[in-house]
Amino acid sequence: MDLIMKYEHNNISPLDNRYVNKILDIRDCFSEYSLVKERFNIEIDWLIYLCSNKKFLTNDLKKVPIISNQSIKKLSNFKNAFSDKDVLRIKKIEQTTNHDVKAVEYFIRDFCLKDRSLSKYVNLIHFGLTSEDINSLAYAIMIKNGIGIHLKKIKLFNKLLKKYSKDWKNISFLSRTHGQAASPSTLGKEMKVFNARLEREISLLKSIRPLAKFSGATGNYHTFQLVNNKIDWPNFNKKFINSFGIDQNKYTTQIEPHDWISETVQVISRMNNILIDLSQDMWMYISNEIFALKVNIDEVGSSTMPHKVNPIDFENSEGNFGFSNSINDFFVNKLSKSRLQRDLSDSTVLRNIGLTFGYAQLGIFSISKGMNKVKPDKDSINKELNNNWEVLTEAVQTIMRYEGIDNAYEQLKSLSRGKKLDKDIYLRFVEDLPISQKSKEKLLKLTPSKYIGLAKKL
Repeated sequence: MDLIMKYEHNNISPLDNRYVNKILDIRDCFSEYSLVKERFNIEIDWLIYLCSNKKFLTNDLKKVPIISNQSIKKLSNFKNAFSDKDVLRIKKIEQTTNHDVKAVEYFIRDFCLKDRSLSKYVNLIHFGLTSEDINSLAYAIMIKNGIGIHLKKIKLFNKLLKKYSKDWKNISFLSRTHGQAASPSTLGKEMKVFNARLEREISLLKSIRPLAKFSGATGNYHTFQLVNNKIDWPNFNKKFINSFGIDQNKYTTQIEPHDWISETVQVISRMNNILIDLSQDMWMYISNEIFALKVNIDEVGSSTMPHKVNPIDFENSEGNFGFSNSINDFFVNKLSKSRLQRDLSDSTVLRNIGLTFGYAQLGIFSISKGMNKVKPDKDSINKELNNNWEVLTEAVQTIMRYEGIDNAYEQLKSLSRGKKLDKDIYLRFVEDLPISQKSKEKLLKLTPSKYIGLAKKL
């Protein structure tokens, strides 16, 4: 049974019903379950981290024993057994607290109070932290995982473009600038352009360093320093953050400023724009019969016109990439701003961070599907090339200029502007040119399909 049938159809977002089986990995990465679980994991690990440090536990008033391996195992088993039922329990606590992070703390507290050895450390759950410490690290982990998923999908698609750039490197076709016939290229070289553009953005996305803070209410380690000034808290907490594969942002207010998240979505937007560009070009190429769509006899192209085979995958990808971009624009403009030491408006916005990954992933799914359906229409391509000999006037006037004819451009403009040239007119014009025989032979051998410069090599 199709995976989508397992999910309800009354959700407000198509990502959670119509398209759910296309983005399951991203959906799982950014779900409410994942957010609650990451907060829970961080709280447990922080408790173990603190209670394993002799320097922290020893003070003038009371000496608490370092947590035993047996107790650590109990907490680890508790963490590893986390399930949907636990999320529901935390959500129920939240109905009373009206605070999502505090609900996680109380959930862990209830568990520890039931165990004699763990109950000694209940007071150290969420010690020294503000909710943003937990949230910044939780979101950093989720986005880091999301970036990994996104890179895997975009690299797989770019591999397909690279394959096409090689497969189609010898297929000349008529280029168009301003929509008008222009100097020919090859289909392979055009695919290589998109492949190279994506390669650059892939490198930039891979270089993103997710950041988190763990420095208390306004980012100054107040409580940590107050209880024990013998510990280098910035480095102590940095080590904890690094254990999750996340870098520390040492200088923050109560919130981590989210600039790195803005950087992330800006790279994703550029990727989206490159793929929108490709989607629109492929749509035009199909319309101009440069590419033909492979026919699936079971599909329907129109509810009323039986002949149609639509480039719907490229239309879908364009729409979903655009939707991702619109969300990203808001993230960039919103997340890097917060009143004074903080306001809470970023919290509700960050809950939607998975949407940009979801719609971008949906776009990649659609454009991949579309690219796997196309094949070059060589007959149409060659016909168009042979009907546009006027594109060789660029070559002719360039040779004329090279040989010292100062009105070369004007001569070719008079011959060709707004006109169609055929092979015979072209050859007669070249034969009558006052140029060297060597140059004349070059031009006489030239055809629209051969006038491709270094496209094959590129």
